Amino acid sequence: MRTTMKRLAAAALASTALAGPLAATAVESKDPIKLTIHDWTGQYITTQIMGAVLEEMGYNVEYVQADYIAQFAGLETGDLHVAMEMWETTGKDAMEASLATAKTVDLGETGMVAIEEWWYPLYMKEKCPGLPDWNALNDCAEAFSTPETHPKGRYLGGPVTWGGYDDERADALELDYEVVHAGTDAALFAELESAVQRQAPILLWIYTPHWAPIKYEGEWVDFPRYTDECYSDPAWGINPDKAYDCGKPRGWIKKVGWKGGEEKWPNAYRAIRNFTLTNQEMGLMVGEVDLAGKSVDDVVAAWMAANTDRWTAWTQ
Repeated sequence: MRTTMKRLAAAALASTALAGPLAATAVESKDPIKLTIHDWTGQYITTQIMGAVLEEMGYNVEYVQADYIAQFAGLETGDLHVAMEMWETTGKDAMEASLATAKTVDLGETGMVAIEEWWYPLYMKEKCPGLPDWNALNDCAEAFSTPETHPKGRYLGGPVTWGGYDDERADALELDYEVVHAGTDAALFAELESAVQRQAPILLWIYTPHWAPIKYEGEWVDFPRYTDECYSDPAWGINPDKAYDCGKPRGWIKKVGWKGGEEKWPNAYRAIRNFTLTNQEMGLMVGEVDLAGKSVDDVVAAWMAANTDRWTAWTQ
């Protein structure tokens, strides 16, 4: 990934200048609507598209850097207002716990479908033909090893703040792998690009929507199917003594907000509820930033210009 998170942060914190507010929109309050920013490219794009639409409606928008899970404390107090991407794969528990306080509100699905799982480039299947069955992983641990982990395999997880229970999963399934966490989204995909160019062994956290599974041929590991009980009940599943002996959940990517915002900015919240994108759209836009080196501002402005009828309909 050529775009650094520092550059993304600067892009996300810049205002997107478009044609001006939609005349028919009633702006209930000029107080800024605070949208949270996290640490992966797609979330910057999603959030800035929504921010640009809200600015077109006449609202003030502020982007606030926030931890993916810890942000719920701010959403519950109203210090933060809207998070545009909560993934069922990693954020379901935190979101449900927050909604149970009745201080936050589910603002609906984004239209994107989340997969986050252990992934390998297809050339690794030649060295481990039992894949994608997870049972093959221990037989091929040495094939996935690095000098630092040998003879154990190496699994490159996402930043620790993403959650995902990869350390617990490796332990519960008794995988002969060392879990190493990338420091940033950029570092994760830089390692992928380097490995693919060298045809080197790599097993890592890949998610979609993203450019990686569009650009590279590969497969997600087929773990035992996720259920809620897998995470909550150690007695469930293959390992009777430990939870997380399954794959990650797959499903929705939702928006969530401070409940008080629904009364303070009802028209804005309606537009946020109406927001939708597809995996393909998002994957291509992330690629424009990460691979083509475009700024988030430019990619968002291009999408807005090409989809005027669509985002205008969100505001109705």
